[in-house]
Amino acid sequence: METQTQSRMGLRDELLKPIWHAFTALDVDRSGKVSKSQLKVLSHNLCTVMRIPHDPVALEEHFKDDDEGPVSNQGYMPYLNKFILDKVSGDFDRVDFNRMCWTLCARKNLNRNNLLISDDDAFKIWCIFNFLSEDKYPLVIVTEEVEYFLRKLTEAMGGSWVEENFEDYRLQMIREQQQCLSAWELIELVGKGHLRKGIDHQTLSMGINEVFQELIMDVLKQGYMMKKGHKRKNWTERWFLLRPNSISYYVSEDLTEKKGDIVLDGNCCIESLPDKEGKKCLFIVKCSDKSFEISASDKKKKQEWIQAIQTCINLLRMGQPSPHREARQKRKELRQRLQAEQEELERRMKELQAANENKQQELESVRKKLEEAAANAEEEEQRRLQIQKQMQESYRVELEREKMVRQQMEEQVAQKSSELEQYLQRVRELEDMYRRLEEALEDERQARQDEETVRKLQARLLEEEAAKRAELEQIHLQQQRTISQTEAEKQELENERLAKEAALEAALTQLEQLQNERQGALEQYEEVIKKLEDATNKTKSWKDKVAHHEGLIRLIQPGSKGPHKITNWGPAAFTEAELSLREKSWQEMKNKSTQAQ
Repeated sequence: METQTQSRMGLRDELLKPIWHAFTALDVDRSGKVSKSQLKVLSHNLCTVMRIPHDPVALEEHFKDDDEGPVSNQGYMPYLNKFILDKVSGDFDRVDFNRMCWTLCARKNLNRNNLLISDDDAFKIWCIFNFLSEDKYPLVIVTEEVEYFLRKLTEAMGGSWVEENFEDYRLQMIREQQQCLSAWELIELVGKGHLRKGIDHQTLSMGINEVFQELIMDVLKQGYMMKKGHKRKNWTERWFLLRPNSISYYVSEDLTEKKGDIVLDGNCCIESLPDKEGKKCLFIVKCSDKSFEISASDKKKKQEWIQAIQTCINLLRMGQPSPHREARQKRKELRQRLQAEQEELERRMKELQAANENKQQELESVRKKLEEAAANAEEEEQRRLQIQKQMQESYRVELEREKMVRQQMEEQVAQKSSELEQYLQRVRELEDMYRRLEEALEDERQARQDEETVRKLQARLLEEEAAKRAELEQIHLQQQRTISQTEAEKQELENERLAKEAALEAALTQLEQLQNERQGALEQYEEVIKKLEDATNKTKSWKDKVAHHEGLIRLIQPGSKGPHKITNWGPAAFTEAELSLREKSWQEMKNKSTQAQ
């Protein structure tokens, strides 16, 4: 059930691509909308080629709320899904369906100037583009799929793939900032001979047809072989086409007259047979209802057909699609995985870059703060030194003034002492006079009172001198304490400056560590880039292996149909006359057997 659903979804995706080309071709003014009359014609033609009953009023009913303006692609999709794609089955001609869509879009987009291929070849390239294009709109084909198509085309033409030529074209696309191509650019690339030299038009047309038969028509192998009849048991030459689930045989390679099908399933088997009845290189395909005996032209072709048919039977048993479809899906999954890894890598690099920028901003902020703190500390130190100088200057001036006052007081004390000596001399003289003169006693008493007054004055002066000296001592002690406090504050500022310098050195060390971490991140990024390149190289190697695997079942070109003078009895076993009689007899028998069938 799941396999049927996936198959139906795959069919829907394949049908949507040609329909998208047709819809965009009808959008003449590139507004993204198409008139309803044109959509009616397109819907009718789609129903006709896909054998679906057409409802002429379904489109009108679906858009009855907006029956005047044109319809956009998003507006047309519900109608397309409900009335056409949900009803489609696989019993219609895919080529007719693609050709109808091609007819609508080729007239508008195909530039036939200097185009060296026919319209039919251009149509086949367009179909191949739809098969290999990405499931995104507008439709484009990536460089890897362009290389895959050109490689298969070169092999189909019998040439060898030149990687350097395509690398030059890839570099040109990178310079032009173009990573993918549209359908019309791919047709122009092949049709104008940009990547081919010395190849004639007929060979190119045959190569395009062979790739078209394999990728679009699912023809895995084709060629002439002899088949044994079921009724008359005669051997007849037929043109065989191998598809993933059937082997069809025709009268000739022009496919005008089909004679039958060998339906393959998981229960079929193929066996090699010994030579008999004059036939060599025999093998038999056994199905549930019939068995088919076939004779190849040589042992190599016999082995190739057996291997190709056995591959189809194995794929049917495992429920897998044809090899080229499976290879396309694997290439898409690989591209998606690589793209996801690239996006994850870019996301991680952006996160690392953002984290690095944040760290840089934080470090810059810390550095600015440290610079501001250092400037403030230096300014504070200058201010404190200035205050200290001012205080020292004021203390010096005050000490000078106190020194001058002290000197003046000392001079006054010396003067008073001299005056006291003189007075004492007078007292002595008065005492002498008192001893000599009694009547001078009153004068002596008075002189003693004066002496007592002078002594009191002298004591007061000495007390004032002692108080002033104590005051000067207090001022000196206060100056010493101020100087000690200034020295302590200076030491504290020096310690704070040293701590800030240590913090700055730690921040610089952290900045260096972050730079080392960023360098490590860059080295990790280079390692991831190297791993990505290794993965790309492995992908190329895988592509080569896939190409080699696909080469084992590559289509075999039909052999020459010209007459040969070689019979089953060996070369030149008969004369010309005998050979003519035998050919005439054989032709009559062939005509009778054909009429009998």
